[in-house]
Amino acid sequence: MTFYDELVSSGRESTDAVVRVERGTDRALVTLDDPAKLNVLTAPLVQQLKSALEELVADRAIRAIVLTGADPGFSAGGDLRMMDDAPQALASPEGATDIWRWIRYEFGGIVRLIARSDTAFIAAINGPAAGVGLAWALTCDLTIASEKARIVPAFGRLGLLPEVGTSWALTRRLGYQGAFAYYAGGEQLDAERARELGLVHEVVPHEQLLAVADAWCTRIAALPAHALAMTKPLLRAAADGTWESTLAMEEFAEPQCFTTSAFQHAVGAMLAAR
Repeated sequence: MTFYDELVSSGRESTDAVVRVERGTDRALVTLDDPAKLNVLTAPLVQQLKSALEELVADRAIRAIVLTGADPGFSAGGDLRMMDDAPQALASPEGATDIWRWIRYEFGGIVRLIARSDTAFIAAINGPAAGVGLAWALTCDLTIASEKARIVPAFGRLGLLPEVGTSWALTRRLGYQGAFAYYAGGEQLDAERARELGLVHEVVPHEQLLAVADAWCTRIAALPAHALAMTKPLLRAAADGTWESTLAMEEFAEPQCFTTSAFQHAVGAMLAAR
């Protein structure tokens, strides 16, 4: 059994529940629930989170998912014990590719679920967010922070690189020099500074964080399902596309919306109101 297989197996076999799911009619609240360890990304937490999200995004009734952490933190990032064991993989026949599998299929598998599903993801950052946990939050479609949130650049001091999409998110929001300063400086950002830099959408009182996230779920649920499902990949593609290619995508996509009953009913109601 390879190092990667052992990690996956140990995560799946664990009987400790470290991810909590509260499902509503059209939304779900997913909480990283290992507060004594600041919701560090152990193998059980990663496996339970991945499984929960796979089930939720497959349910077409669930329009939005709120991802948060059990107080006092969102996530401290990667498991240091796991990192300490990782060099063992280098001596195996699989070498560093075993570590690559964990990063790509587990950490990266979750980030791809967030980005590629039709479901809207809202990160509710309730405290310190670091490493891969931060990467997941920055990948969400909307990121809300409580006044207690802290954005923690932990990669550099561990001798690691920004991973799981973090370099993409940072350079697009901060620019190259801003992203470099964030990485090299290693200074924590409080919630308000993170909002000023565009890393989070809004900052709210800590006790109102989940209520504000839930209000966004209500707004999202009010949208026609096809509109959300088509707009999310359109906006994500536009972040990398040229103006011309984005214009073309919009032109091809828009006529499909005209054929839906949601559009026709909305237009009819507006005309009737006149």
